[in-house]
Amino acid sequence: MITSDLHTHTSFSSDSDQPMEGAVLAMIGRGLKTVCFTEHMDMDYPGGEFLLDTPAYRTELVRLRDKYSGRIEILFGVELGLMDYLAPRLRDYLSEWDFDFVIGSSHLVGGIDPYEPEYFSANGDYNGILRYFESILANIKVFDDFDVYGHLDYVVRYSTAKSYCPADYRELLDEILKTLISMGKGVELNTAGLKYGLGWAHPHPDVLRRYRELGGEIITVGSDGHKAEHYAWEFERAADILRAAGFEYYTLFRNRKPEMIKI
Repeated sequence: MITSDLHTHTSFSSDSDQPMEGAVLAMIGRGLKTVCFTEHMDMDYPGGEFLLDTPAYRTELVRLRDKYSGRIEILFGVELGLMDYLAPRLRDYLSEWDFDFVIGSSHLVGGIDPYEPEYFSANGDYNGILRYFESILANIKVFDDFDVYGHLDYVVRYSTAKSYCPADYRELLDEILKTLISMGKGVELNTAGLKYGLGWAHPHPDVLRRYRELGGEIITVGSDGHKAEHYAWEFERAADILRAAGFEYYTLFRNRKPEMIKI
């Protein structure tokens, strides 16, 4: 059983109204030993919705860490929305905070979130997915101050078909995975893909296996939950998914340092 959820959101993220204390209690109820809150910080998101009030977030996290000490470990994390031109600003931001864990994610392509219907209306399924992967590669070529890349094929959640064949993007995905491995960065198993009805957790099992084949070792597990009932989503399946891809361990980060945990 996986007992650490390293991708969670509360009302400090603009797309959640879940109070953090309720989140902590829900995770204790699910038997988790460790949670890392990874609130959204997406600079230049249209409308500014995902700008994180980091001081307020940090204050509440420390309060709850002290209050629930001995019942659950609470780690301080962030999910950065990456775009290549933001690299200097993101580095400055991270230098100000003592995060345990940083997820780098792609939420915008050309200023549009694939969540928005117009993204696939304009691009179609194949090119919409292709452009998303191209943006990941552009991001990691200029920015490396993250620990894992989040929900590597997030874009497919919102495609018309809600399915894709990773082999169609094999060369590009291989370049992304090889680059991450060479940088000492990991990927995450994000169980929200199951919640969204994709039939698999992000990334697609073929991508997960390929990451392992290429020598990838760092892999965290996160629900990407935004409300109490979604934390540790289908974690009972996570260990089997990892084993099927060739992993014997998953990864936990404290103070930006990875620790391998036997499955």
